[in-house]
Amino acid sequence: MKEQPSIPTLIVLSLVGLLTIIGLNSFIIINPGEAGVLSILGKARDGVLLEGVHVKPPLIAKVDVYDLTVQKFEVPAQSSTKDLQQLSASFAINFRLDPIEVVTIRRTQGTLQNIVSKIIAPQTQESFKVAAARRTVEEAITKREELKQDFDEALGMRLNRYGIIVLDTSVVDLNFSIEFSRAVEEKQIAEQRAQRAVYVAREAEQEAEATINRAKGQAEAQRLLRETLTSELLQKQAIEKWDGKFPQVLGGNGAVPFLNLEPGVLTK
Repeated sequence: MKEQPSIPTLIVLSLVGLLTIIGLNSFIIINPGEAGVLSILGKARDGVLLEGVHVKPPLIAKVDVYDLTVQKFEVPAQSSTKDLQQLSASFAINFRLDPIEVVTIRRTQGTLQNIVSKIIAPQTQESFKVAAARRTVEEAITKREELKQDFDEALGMRLNRYGIIVLDTSVVDLNFSIEFSRAVEEKQIAEQRAQRAVYVAREAEQEAEATINRAKGQAEAQRLLRETLTSELLQKQAIEKWDGKFPQVLGGNGAVPFLNLEPGVLTK
């Protein structure tokens, strides 16, 4: 029968195990792209923990680790334009945490989820309101890049106060009210009809001008033809068309017969 360990041995083994656990919990490893905040008895200590091995008090200390790499979240926003048209959008926000401000972020916001829901989302909404209110809804369409630029400037300035660095934003979707969409469609149809009417009018004008030019050309050709038909040319053409026969009577009421000069015949 196997001998059971004595009580002193169990105590020693327990102490060794406890010391091992305490020893393992006395160190924290911060990986590249991360930053840690040391809290003792629930209170965040000054000084951010960057990559490497760090010592921490066992049992009473905790280290919150934050990801410093680029984060991406899609945030919806709504606003009214300068001409009081409803405009909604969805923005993809690329950002990262400023490592110098991680301790402040830990004290004021806590987790990354809180940062997104309590800071980034509402500040995105406010920044979109600032950018949209500067222009009409049509300008939001035709000057979309300027709208984004105003939004980026407003958002970057607002989030920078919280230790959040905005790297890039993109407009995932931009929607307008049903009334405005219908108005845009009707305007496009009207413009297309107007353009068609202008095209038809120009086509008719060009056809009329071509007809006038053809008529002028024909009139000029006839004028030139009349000038070339001199009396001499007309006489020449008449001689060329004569068949060699003289008329047998001279016209008028008192017609006088001509002599028939055909060979072998002599008549009155």
